[in-house]
Amino acid sequence: MALEIPNNNIHLWFAFPDAISDETLLLRYQQLLNDEEKKRWQRFHFARHRHHYLVTRALIRSTLSYYIDIDPADWRFSFNPYGKPEIISALADKPIRFNLSHTDGLVMCAIVLENDIGADIENLQKKHATLKIAEHVFSKQEIEALQNMPEHEQAQRFFEYWTLKEAYIKARGMGLSLPLNQFGFILRENQPVEINFDSRMDDNPEHWQFWQLRPAEHHVAAVAIKSTTPIKYQLVINNVVPLQ
Repeated sequence: MALEIPNNNIHLWFAFPDAISDETLLLRYQQLLNDEEKKRWQRFHFARHRHHYLVTRALIRSTLSYYIDIDPADWRFSFNPYGKPEIISALADKPIRFNLSHTDGLVMCAIVLENDIGADIENLQKKHATLKIAEHVFSKQEIEALQNMPEHEQAQRFFEYWTLKEAYIKARGMGLSLPLNQFGFILRENQPVEINFDSRMDDNPEHWQFWQLRPAEHHVAAVAIKSTTPIKYQLVINNVVPLQ
């Protein structure tokens, strides 16, 4: 029986690659890959990167098959000019949209009906969270907020901003062609995330909803969805081992 997803739900699926080592299961993951995915998988130099890629592809293929009666190996995807993947519409009998993100130790897949969605996840142990980087890619308001924080809190806030920005540009489907310093986020404790745009950005803050998550001790994540209707979305979170 297919898994239903209400119009006001966003389903988030998390997989922890480091916890998946069963050789029989990993062989099944390999068998799901199409020719292009196999070539990409084989091009990774490090075994750890190959493993993460394999789990990522298994997660999206097996997760989509929860909702639509299609074998995980039979899913086909198209890509927009900026590289954002979509389901080839002839395969699906539901208007499912998805977005993937992965970082060291964790893979994330977001599923929703109809609307544009973006998701991003980052490992807090990465070393590149610095004010110098923020000064080149964040909005003035975000930079000032970072500068005014205690130094020991700046790295986490950097990644909170970064994941929100990535989730937004992924939902827009335009990637880094959207200047990251032309929109910014306002983060207040126990308040919804707010976004604002400068005059160069053609967008409306009222059309967006955002969420921040801590799915694991060393990870932060963000979800962005665009909706011109007053739907208040709810997150449903699942941890899974693909195909198990």
